[in-house]
Amino acid sequence: MVKVSRTVNPLHFEDLEPKRFEDLVRQLLYGFRDWSALEATGRSGSDDGFDARGWEIEASRLRDDSQLEEEVLENADQDISRVWLVQCKRERAITPKKLVSYLDSINEGELASLHGLIFVAACDFSKKSHDAFREWCYAAGLKEFQLWGKAALEDMLFQPKNDHLLFGYFGLSLQIRKRSIKSALRGRLATKRQVIRHIGGVEDSTNRPILLRDAYDDHYPYIGELPLFYTKPSWAVYEFIGHYEIGIKILVRSHLAFFKDEGAEWDAMEVLRTNRHFDDRWAKPTDQKLQTKLRDIWQGVPEENRAVLQVVGLIPYEQILAIDEVGDEWFMHPHVYLQVDDADGFFAGGAYGILCPSYQFSGSEYEADLEKRVEYFPRKYRSKA
Repeated sequence: MVKVSRTVNPLHFEDLEPKRFEDLVRQLLYGFRDWSALEATGRSGSDDGFDARGWEIEASRLRDDSQLEEEVLENADQDISRVWLVQCKRERAITPKKLVSYLDSINEGELASLHGLIFVAACDFSKKSHDAFREWCYAAGLKEFQLWGKAALEDMLFQPKNDHLLFGYFGLSLQIRKRSIKSALRGRLATKRQVIRHIGGVEDSTNRPILLRDAYDDHYPYIGELPLFYTKPSWAVYEFIGHYEIGIKILVRSHLAFFKDEGAEWDAMEVLRTNRHFDDRWAKPTDQKLQTKLRDIWQGVPEENRAVLQVVGLIPYEQILAIDEVGDEWFMHPHVYLQVDDADGFFAGGAYGILCPSYQFSGSEYEADLEKRVEYFPRKYRSKA
C-alpha cells in the first residue's frame, strides 16, 4: 500500500498568472487590516506603481464604539483613512538592488500621501533585501511597511482561515486533509474493534486459524482456474497471533531451525512448512518422507541449539475491508477480506522472522536477522520450496 506523505510540497506561486497572483494577494489582504476600500488597481494596466490600493479605517483599530462615534462626528469633514500601497511581483528571484529599483519607481506624488507599503513577491528575500527595504521605507517617511516573500505567503495560506484560498488557487486543503485523517483514524479503530470482537484481543496469546482472502477475487473456493495459486494465492489459511501498533500479526509459516548465542548465528530448513492447519483444504500435500528426513536432521542438532523459525506477517488495519466471523462450509473460522496488491500480497505491513527455542516454554524469542544467518543445514533444505 502506498504511504501517504505527511508533508506539503512548496507552493509554486510563480506558476500563477500575474493577475491571479495579484488576486491572491488582495484576498489575503482582506484579513490584514480593517479596510474601508480595497482596490485592484493593477488590473487596469496603468497603475502608477499600485497593484492594489487600500484605505485602512484608522479609528476602528484601537478605539471602542463610543470613542469611534465621537471621533467620526468631530472629523466628519476629514479623511480619517490611512492609504496603503501594495506592489506584487511574480518573479523567481529579486536582488536587493532590484528591490530598491522597484521602490524608486513609485510615483513621488502618490508616495507623499501613503501611510503604509506592502511589497509582495513569489520568491524568498535575503536579509540584505529586508535591510534595504527597511532603510528605503524609513527614508521615504512611511509609518508602516511589510515585505512578504514566499515563506510569508505560505504561512498565511496554511492558516485555517485561509484554507479556502489554498484550495482555490492550488487545489490543496489542509482542513480536508485533517478531516480525511480523522475519518481514516475512525476507520482504523473500528476495524481494530472488529478484530478484537471476532478474532482475538490485544493481550490474547492464543493462536486462532483465519482465512485471508483477496476481496476482489471471485474464484473462491475453487483453485482449478488459478494455475499460480500456490505461488500467488488469492486466499490462504494462516494463524492470527496478536496485534501490533497499527494492525494484526499473522503466523505465515514455521520451519525447523538452528540457533546459537541468542540468535547471533542461525539457520533454518525452509523447504518444508511445519505449521499446516488441519482445516486447510487448499494446502499442498505434505511430503512425509521429506518431513521425516528433516526432523531427523533437526534431532541431530544439540538440544540447546534447536529452535523454530516463525515468519510473522503484518497486516495494517487499513488493509482489512471486512471480517466474516462465522466462515462457511469450506472453512468454518473467520474470513478476513483484504485489499491486496501485487507487490506486498496479503502483508502490506511487511514480514519478519523470530527464533523460538524448542527447549524453553517461557516465551523467549530472538530476532532472525538475515545478516546473521549461517550455512548450518544442507543447502538443498535451506531455501523455501
